[in-house]
Amino acid sequence: MLGDAVEYLKEGMEVMAMVYEGSPIAVELPIKVAYKITHSEDAVKGDSSGGVTKDAVIETGKTIKVPLFIKQGETIVVNTETGEYVERMSTEK
Repeated sequence: MLGDAVEYLKEGMEVMAMVYEGSPIAVELPIKVAYKITHSEDAVKGDSSGGVTKDAVIETGKTIKVPLFIKQGETIVVNTETGEYVERMSTEK
């Protein structure tokens, strides 16, 4: 029922559910969601050409293409409709 949306679900996330005759038939996720990077290889020094990406695994287990400067442990925003990296979350408080 959830299809690809299951790859973006995380604990405590609020979603919109469409219900028909008491049973959920579809789930709508927020368009932009913040996720922690649980695994990402370090970029190779000197490889700074524009538009180059690498794979990073977010906390749900889904692999996302991210810019080379993104590191493991950082939090990024992902567009759940396209599966694309949007931005890095600021670490300033």
